[in-house]
Amino acid sequence: MELMGGTLTYAPRKAIKSQILADFVAEWTDTQLPPSQIQGECWTVYFDGSVMKTGAGAGLLFISPLGEHMRYVIRLHFPASNNMAEYEPLLSGLHITIELGVKLLDVRGDSQLVVNQVMKESSCHDPKMEAYCNAVRRLEDKFNGLELNHVPRKYNEDADELAKIASGWTTVPPNIFARDITKPSFEFKDPTESGSSSAGPSGGNPPADEVEPMDIDFGTTSADEAEAMEVDEAPTS
Repeated sequence: MELMGGTLTYAPRKAIKSQILADFVAEWTDTQLPPSQIQGECWTVYFDGSVMKTGAGAGLLFISPLGEHMRYVIRLHFPASNNMAEYEPLLSGLHITIELGVKLLDVRGDSQLVVNQVMKESSCHDPKMEAYCNAVRRLEDKFNGLELNHVPRKYNEDADELAKIASGWTTVPPNIFARDITKPSFEFKDPTESGSSSAGPSGGNPPADEVEPMDIDFGTTSADEAEAMEVDEAPTS
């Protein structure tokens, strides 16, 4: 069987508009999130706080280098401002990753104020916020690489949803860890109390490094309470 002779010509494939549009959208989407400058086995943590009439709470989303997700609901059993509800999960997220042995961490939140205060791009005029801010900075040396980035709220929806579950005191879904904090991370003494030794030279608010840390209560009543307090409520299967 013989093939009829003929001339084969090569015609380059014309660009497909839909593919160009898809590539553009993908590239544009990637540029909307700040790229991490940390190289290596880096974890990512998204945090958010929520204050509602029913109470205050926070949410944490941990993403491992392998893409595995771990979610936390944090219920705050004390009156908290919006900024306190943002700082509490930030601190909890750092402590949890330290316990996990994480050394490279990219932290992301939608609170511009909190991010700017920690990154020293804005001042802390409230002694409480200054104490929280300094507490975050003191944990920096626990990591080989630590970043704190501000992201738009639309990129923080998972942490926001977890925070609303916590502040709304609704049932925690399966596969989500729950943590209860009964007291603020810091106790602020009233500088007007007579004989107070924690007040500064001018009689104003005490310096941030003199603020006393508070214990975290996870709501356990077992005999070995000291050990149990270090364990969060495991998600139900």
